[in-house]
Amino acid sequence: MRAGLEPRRPRLHRFAHIMKKPLEVLHLYPSHDYTLHGAFASRAEGAPERPYMLFQQRVWSWREAGDAIGRIAAMLLARGIGRGDRVAVMGRNSDGHVLMLFALARIGAIDVPVNPEFGVPEARYVFEHAEVSAVVASSDSLAVAREACEGLKTAPWFLTLDVPAADVASLLEAAAGMTPALPAPDVTADDTCLIVYTSGTTGFPKGAMHSQRSFVSGGEAFVQRVYLQDDDRVMVVLPLFHINATFYSTAGTLAAGCSMAIMPRFSASTFWQSAADYGATEVNIIEAIGTMLMNRSRDEYRPAHKLRAVYGVRHQMEATFRDEFHIPHLIGGYGMTEIPGVTCNPIEGLRKAGSMGPVGRHPDPARPWAQCRVVDDDGHDVAADVEGELWVKTPIVMQGYFRDEEQTREAFVDGWFRTGDIVRRDEDDYYYFVCRKKDIIRRRGENIAGAELDRVIGDHPAVHEAAAVAVPAELGEDDILAAVVLKPGAVADAQEIARWCREHLAPQKVPRYVLFVDALPHTPTHKVAKMVLKADKTLRQRAVDLEKTA
Repeated sequence: MRAGLEPRRPRLHRFAHIMKKPLEVLHLYPSHDYTLHGAFASRAEGAPERPYMLFQQRVWSWREAGDAIGRIAAMLLARGIGRGDRVAVMGRNSDGHVLMLFALARIGAIDVPVNPEFGVPEARYVFEHAEVSAVVASSDSLAVAREACEGLKTAPWFLTLDVPAADVASLLEAAAGMTPALPAPDVTADDTCLIVYTSGTTGFPKGAMHSQRSFVSGGEAFVQRVYLQDDDRVMVVLPLFHINATFYSTAGTLAAGCSMAIMPRFSASTFWQSAADYGATEVNIIEAIGTMLMNRSRDEYRPAHKLRAVYGVRHQMEATFRDEFHIPHLIGGYGMTEIPGVTCNPIEGLRKAGSMGPVGRHPDPARPWAQCRVVDDDGHDVAADVEGELWVKTPIVMQGYFRDEEQTREAFVDGWFRTGDIVRRDEDDYYYFVCRKKDIIRRRGENIAGAELDRVIGDHPAVHEAAAVAVPAELGEDDILAAVVLKPGAVADAQEIARWCREHLAPQKVPRYVLFVDALPHTPTHKVAKMVLKADKTLRQRAVDLEKTA
């Protein structure tokens, strides 16, 4: 046990008999106005000294965090940040990252989280497009951030994120020779609090705007999805510039009034030790993380962990997480930056292998929630088990793309958000992801989902990861190229991959080209960056052409 981290008693896994229902958890606290400040004050009121946030060796109580948020908010006001102003936060996960989000919301300003791995052009685009008034950066991102701001029409001021945020606020107030009193807030639940820029794998990134009401409501919905309890501890391993860590982990902790342990970044080698040390009971992951953990040595596994629920486990991982890692509640769902938390496999009730679950709901059954449609290219609803594009209406939808009215208009049809994802719905209204609409490969007159090929090839015992992309065919349309990463020490050739595909796929889905690579390019959220692959004009030249070697 690390110094400064209090031990936690083991929890029973028979949750149905001992756990509070989601609405009971929300009713533990006074009602509020659905601002971040109002929700935080509601949760801090009853037992302010209980843990709220753990980062490295520091444990923040709800009272300490609330005090720090107030001081940072006062400092921001003193530096000229006001309602509607944008402040970029560019750093790895930290306690200061979270405190800054709440401090900005406290005064009606807007947090613009930025990937700390961005290069100068990527960071400059976000800073310029958002017209940020300030940049809060960690020391390892500071040089890039400063260079990215050179030549901007209005030069933002800088603040370093590495030292404790409360100390930073006090230091700057003292340097300015003032201790400003925080005025009575005039912030409303419908004020924008976040602009999250999409990963930008195609074209320029778009900034999805979310209101304070959307953030708080999203946290309440996450309490429903994983049955988050007031004594849970959420382990945050996904980056805080991503919608999952903000709308699920951070907002969920707020809604449940529980605590969270923040990891600077995901580390596969220390994951289980950190989970045990911090007494984590819930964690959110993505497919790439699940795959990494499955492939790691079991010497790293710590049986003393208290994890009872993991959100983001795919069907093919469930047996390992349940039987080897001994985690009873494995939940999967669907959401996007623009529409977090749409569907979810229920923690209680019918679960269907490979599905994204039915439409999710709020803990309060009287609260209207998401609606989904599956439509054809003309916007007409299709029958059950017919593939089509998913359209969604939900209370936690973005307010629009920042300063991009055209893209916002194109994203909606009569209030329905067009996801660009191909899905199917079964007779029980469970949804199944097929692929991104732009991940369709057109071959011999048929549409082939690249995601299906990724999954099938990835199931080969020798394969660590695979990505199927379209490459031009001599006679028009597309041919299929599979880029394959083998597991360490594994052996397989292109003919073996083709044989595996012929055994598991229709003939037209078998790749023509197979390219073995050491690693695939990834987005900041560990998804394969297929647009980067497609942009490589040497792919076919380097690949084995199975038509010429047959």
